[in-house]
Amino acid sequence: MKRSDAFSVAFRRAVMISGLLLLAGSRASGQTPVPGGTSSSDAAVTAAVRELQQQVTELRAAIAEMRSEAEQYRAETAELRHELQAMRGDGEALTAQANPGIVATPATVGSVTMAEQGFPIAQRVANLEETTQLLDSKLQDQYQAKVESASKYRVRLSGIVLLNLFSNRGTTDNTDIPSIVYGPNQGNGNFGATMRQSEIGLEAFGPTLAGAKTSANLQADFAGGFPNVWNGVNSGIFRLRIASMRMDWSNTSVVAGQDDLFISPLSPTSFASLAVPAFNYAGNLWAWTPQVRVEHRFDISDAQSIKVQAGVLDNLTGEFPGYSDFRVPGPGENSGQPAFGVRTGWTTAIFGKPLTLGAAGYFSRQNWGFGHYVNGWAGMTDWEIPILSRVSLTGEFYRGRAVGGIGGGISQSVVFLGQPGVASTAVRGLDSIGGWSQVKFRANRKLEFNAGVGVDNPTTSEVEAAAPSEAYLGPLYVQNRSGLINFVYRPKSSLLFSTEYRYLQSFKLYSVNNSAQQVNMMMGVLF
Repeated sequence: MKRSDAFSVAFRRAVMISGLLLLAGSRASGQTPVPGGTSSSDAAVTAAVRELQQQVTELRAAIAEMRSEAEQYRAETAELRHELQAMRGDGEALTAQANPGIVATPATVGSVTMAEQGFPIAQRVANLEETTQLLDSKLQDQYQAKVESASKYRVRLSGIVLLNLFSNRGTTDNTDIPSIVYGPNQGNGNFGATMRQSEIGLEAFGPTLAGAKTSANLQADFAGGFPNVWNGVNSGIFRLRIASMRMDWSNTSVVAGQDDLFISPLSPTSFASLAVPAFNYAGNLWAWTPQVRVEHRFDISDAQSIKVQAGVLDNLTGEFPGYSDFRVPGPGENSGQPAFGVRTGWTTAIFGKPLTLGAAGYFSRQNWGFGHYVNGWAGMTDWEIPILSRVSLTGEFYRGRAVGGIGGGISQSVVFLGQPGVASTAVRGLDSIGGWSQVKFRANRKLEFNAGVGVDNPTTSEVEAAAPSEAYLGPLYVQNRSGLINFVYRPKSSLLFSTEYRYLQSFKLYSVNNSAQQVNMMMGVLF
């Protein structure tokens, strides 16, 4: 029985007992008490009083419980009211974006006030429907089915299903995701389609440990090569991209696992190149590298902060695996020590958007056999600058030596001044310089345009010194250029369409160069 029902029953009993008391009192007034004893009516009154006292005690206990529940319900109601106000605030913001001429405040969203201001009834109804749909979507988000986990902690599934339709002119390393041009156009070019750039990710939120929130991130795609099966080009192999764990305090974080290259944090916007970042081998340093790093943020003011990052990374040199089933150490890992990286970034606000300037350094000790050690290093800078409210400029620049493991030098770390594999052959780290930059124009919240260029330029004189060994190492490149222009249209937050034009040009020794072009059309559904 509910407490409210128990209260009603007890109240009715109390009323009945009070009536009995009044009746007993009226009857007792007409009787003569028996000397030395009590009448039967007195005994009835005494029993009724005792029962009434018991009922009153029960009533008091019930009232106390009801008051406690009322306080709890009041707190829950206040919390729900606060969430509803927040949802209405989001609805007002969306209404303001959809109707720039209308200030989305409660006074203008309410239909009565809008009527007083003379807004057409159709517009008032449209605004009310939009706000109602937003609130309904918020409620659906709260009550949707969640990803089930073996632990009690929350897990979030995300990703993108992406279709790329592409047409190429020129011979490149990959027809769907070109980075380097191998030769001139042959025949009528080529046309194809791929789904192998689709991605899937899992994010897990763990317990709090020593005041830090723990989480993990796992991302993979289908660009790990092609199985040796019928039409295998359309059955991309599942490939690990990111598998990292974090501990986040208020201003400090510790990250361990395979993650993005934190010393080179930016990449151009392109859905034509997700399997590898755009401007790969054209000035954009990148790698999904096992690492352990520490980050700390210093808040200078409400609008300014400085982030310092430092860590150790798997010492890679850009070599392909020697075996498909067994792992053997590469020249970087043969040095017996990891690679080291550090970055400092300053962030402030301009035009209501973050402006970030960063500087980073990288060091890698490498052992190429026969006692030939090479020190790889790089100095980098990155920028993300809002030029106007809808226009921004991003990019990176680097100068380094023996950095093929992080995409520099057109993926070439060293050159051999003679026949490789001979103890007397000298090894030199390849000096290179490169970078990229991109301009973004946001026409509105659904449509944006991007245009960018990138270049990677190894030192020509060092490549020329290694020219006699070209037959053993393959083509020696002295420059690689890339440019793109695209638009990205998002009619819904989970749906996108994009088209991109890309131009590539690769230079070999003795002024031999080849160019290629690609037109890529995309459709993606995010989840």
